Parts: sequence; structure tokens; C-alpha cells
Amino acid sequence: MPVYTAPLRDMSFVLKEVIGIDKLTAIKNYQDLSEDLIEAVLAEGARFAENVLHPLNQSGDKEGCHWENGTVRTPKGFKEAYADYVAGGWPSLNCDPEFGGQGLPNVIALFFEEMICSSNISFGLYPGLTRGAYEMLHNHGSEELKKKYLPKMVEGTWSGTMCLTEPHCGTDLGLLRTKAEPQSDGTYKLTGTKIFISSGEQDLTENILHFVIARTPEAVPGIKGISLFLVPKFMVSEDGSLGARNPVTCASIEHKMGIKGSATCVMNFDGATGYLVGELYQGIQNMFTMMNAERLGVGVQGLGVAEIAWQNGLKYARERLQGRSLTGVKHLDKMADPLICHPDIRRSLFTMKSLIEGNRMLVAWISLNLDMFEHGANPQEKEESHDLVQLMTPIIKAFMTDTSSEIANMAMQIYGGHGYIQEWGMEQFVRDARITQIYEGANGIQALDLVGRKLSAHAGRLLRRFFHPVQTFIEEHAENETVKEFVEPLAKAFGRLQQATIAIAQKGMSNPDEAGAAATDYLRLFALVTLTYLWCRAVMVAQRKIGQGEDDFYGAKIHTARFFMHKILPQTSSLFATIMTGSKPVMVMDEKLFGPVN
Repeated sequence: MPVYTAPLRDMSFVLKEVIGIDKLTAIKNYQDLSEDLIEAVLAEGARFAENVLHPLNQSGDKEGCHWENGTVRTPKGFKEAYADYVAGGWPSLNCDPEFGGQGLPNVIALFFEEMICSSNISFGLYPGLTRGAYEMLHNHGSEELKKKYLPKMVEGTWSGTMCLTEPHCGTDLGLLRTKAEPQSDGTYKLTGTKIFISSGEQDLTENILHFVIARTPEAVPGIKGISLFLVPKFMVSEDGSLGARNPVTCASIEHKMGIKGSATCVMNFDGATGYLVGELYQGIQNMFTMMNAERLGVGVQGLGVAEIAWQNGLKYARERLQGRSLTGVKHLDKMADPLICHPDIRRSLFTMKSLIEGNRMLVAWISLNLDMFEHGANPQEKEESHDLVQLMTPIIKAFMTDTSSEIANMAMQIYGGHGYIQEWGMEQFVRDARITQIYEGANGIQALDLVGRKLSAHAGRLLRRFFHPVQTFIEEHAENETVKEFVEPLAKAFGRLQQATIAIAQKGMSNPDEAGAAATDYLRLFALVTLTYLWCRAVMVAQRKIGQGEDDFYGAKIHTARFFMHKILPQTSSLFATIMTGSKPVMVMDEKLFGPVN
């Protein structure tokens, strides 16, 4: 059975030493936040993830969900685990105290979410969708809707879903056919079918609130005619009690490659009563509040699966005896040396470690900025923080899920044949990681969002929120001999990113295919430069701490950063070269020449 231990020490390093708790306590909402409180919350979260969720991960994958006559039963143990989750107050961590939330920072909630996704990503999808639904209703719902529905969502006894995709349309939501007919009492009757609805039906919560995009009869074609509606599974009476069943049903559940403990549903709306959320025809803009929250969450899902895959790959590499070291016997007391003695295994382990720890710093940095945007007092700082969050959201979603899949496959490779066998657990991580690259906007769409929207937004203002602090950092530390070996590679890679940005912007104006063909490579280039910047900051902390205790921990940080600079960062050279070749090699061939149509 796989093992899992929450990486509390690394989370503490990132939050306290790299990002800085002082940045959080400078925000009025968090001025009383203490290190002891943060440690206590995360330690208790680790206990829940390790002892309650992790033991259900393999069994939940093997059993899967059960559908019968419109009802869904989650795997054995999930219902009890969810009750423990609610009893522990976990749904309310970073929610508004006005509606029963604890009002803690986003970074704490996201670190806890990482632990959930490491220990049991299928379970994590049930409350995960509710958090996004909460954000959307909190931001766009009327006071009446918020008072009626948010407290139960914060409590965790009611859950939320996001209903976008239809059988004939996924990314192109302007093609949707679900209709919303206005009624005399101000409600709407929704009719249509939605597919791929995570947690659309389950036995964990008393009620399920479906957030559905649909088109009213008079709406114009395309996305400009789409509105957003709240459709409860059970109607809610004036006193808050549950009433009649709304005509929204689960027609079936999907049989999937991974995340088998999560119910992915086909949902039929047969004249179901719904309530308008926000203004008419603002459905896509309002839904993006939830989608962006979910995209950050999916990035964290990728980080979580990568972490548990890495932990088990490392354990196996230490225990599995295989051959002798190329430079001589390392373990005289054993019949062979452990896998970790071999250079290629160490390359894989270092790659996984450097990407995971870099991604964790990225999560903390952006979630801090999310808190500064949501609760900061300075208008300029709020705008700057919001800009950075918008810029980094597609990078977090795409890069952290791409690397999650890569890391899970690397860990499987370390296991060799055992990695392919179900009992060892590694193949589940490969399957579970794969979906994160697809849902909440496939990663190619994230790359297009980055080059098509974020680069040009507000005349390049979003880009400046990243480019300016990195440029300042490079200039301030260029002559610092203690970090020169790290800052110099950053400066070179940053230069490539700047050149690629200019080239894409210029070529894309005359030919959008130029930006489209470069998008995926550009996103990865951007992500690698971002992690390099964060690793430089981490190294500076580690260098100061050497000699003050925990030298092994801080020394490992420096070694890992050095590996990243020498073995991972050079990818930016090939990415830059690929970007600069333009779109012609991609677009010049006629589509019929790709091969015969069967």
C-alpha cells in the first residue's frame, strides 16, 4: 500500500520563510494570525488526510461509485469521512465569517487542499467544487440568495456543482442549448442536459446546488446570450428546511480512467426551478469566478498527486536493491545497492523534488496575492495583486498539472514492473493525475488564454506585475557572489521570456496562428522562469539559515535549486527556439495530408 506523510516542514518553510507570514498579518483581516494557529490547523489537516482519507484512496478507486435509478452511492467509507470533514469545520476554512466561515487565508486552505488531493483526490472533488460554487455565489448572488444558501454551503451540509458542458459543446459554450424559461414569480424553468458534472449526484450532502449556464428565449446567439442560474436538488422553504425534489436527475455516471471514487454525472434538467445569479446575459463572466477558483484548485490537485507519487517513488528507490553503483559498492552490508545510488534514478528524483517544491512556492505566492486582492486596503496593491493572480492562473493550472502527470510517470518508472501493478498503488496516481490536464479547461486552452488574453490585457499591465519585480530582483542581486550562480541563469532565462513575449505579441497581431502555435511552449517557458525566480528566493533564505540548525534541510534546498538551474532550466533554450520558428511548420500542411479518414 502506498504511504503518505503531509509535507508540513516544507509548507512551513514556504509560508514562513520564503513568502513571509508578515505579508499576511499586514492584511487587516489577518492581523491576529499567529504561527501557532497556522501550524495547529495544518497539523490537524495532516492528521485528517493521513489517517482518514488516505486509507480510503485505493479501496475507493477499486470500488468506484454506484449508480442506480438516478441515485449515486459513493465508495465505502466516503460518507463517514465526509461527516468527519464537516464535523472538523474544514469546509469553512477561508469562508466569510458573515456566513459562518473561519475567515482564514487562502494559502492555508490551499495547503490543506493539497493534502486532501495527495491522500484522496477523488474525495477532494466533492468539497472542491463546493468551494468554487461558494466563491461565485458570494461574489455575484443577490443578498437573498446568499443568506438562503451560503451558510449551508459553508457548513458543508449542502454542496455545489458547475454545470457547463453539454454533449455537443465543451470549450465553445456559445453553442449550448439548455433553456431557461422565465416564470411569473421571478424564477426560471430550466430544460437541457449537462455532461461531465463532477459530484452532480452523491450521498454525502443533504442538498446539491447546481450552478447552470443556460439561454433565455430572447437571448442573442453565442456567449453574450448566456445567463447563470442556481438550481437546487431539493427546493428550500422560507424557514430553510428542504422541500420537494426539483426535476433535476442523474441519468448516468461515467466509467473513467481515474478518479473513480468521484461521481462524474450526466444531468438532466426537466423544467427544473432555477434562480438567476447576477444579471441576465452575464453568465459567462459570473461563471468565470468559479472557473478561475477551480483552475487554481486543479493546479493544487496536480501538486497533491505529484507529492504522493514522489514520496512513494523515493521510498521505493531507497528500499529496492538493484545492481551496484557505477562508481563502486555503496552498501557493503547488502547484496546490491539501492536504486537511489544510480544516476538516472537520482535524476528522476531530483526532477520530481525540484518541480514539486517550486510549484508549492508558486501556490503560496499567488494565494498570498489572492488574499491581498480580496482583503487588502490599498487600492493600488489590490489591483496589482489581482493582476498577478489573473496572469498566473492559467500557468498554475496547466504547468502544475502537466508536471503532475510527468512526475507520476517518473515515479512509476522507478518502480519498474511493480509500478504497473495495481496492488502497489502507483498506477492509480498516473491515472488520477491525467484528468487534471483536461478538465476546467484543457491545458491547451490555458495556454491560449495566456497568450490571447493575459498578454494583451490592459495594454500589457498584467505582464508588468511579474516582469517588473523579477527584473528588480535580478538587478539587486546581480553582483551578489553568494547567489550569482543562481541569479545569472535566471537573468538569461528571463531574457528569453522577454524576447519570446515581444515576438508573440508582434507576430500575433498580423497572424493569430503565430500566437496559437507558440502558446503551449510559451506557457511552459513562463512557468520555468517563474519557478527559477522562486528558487532564487528560497536559496537566499537557505543560505542565511545554514549553521543555525537543520543544515540538512536547508542544504537540500540549495542542492535542489542547483539541480533545477543546471538540469531543468536549460529547457528554456529549446522552448525559446521552438517559439521563434513561428507557425508555418504547424499550419502549412493541408489538413487532408495528415492521413486518410477511416
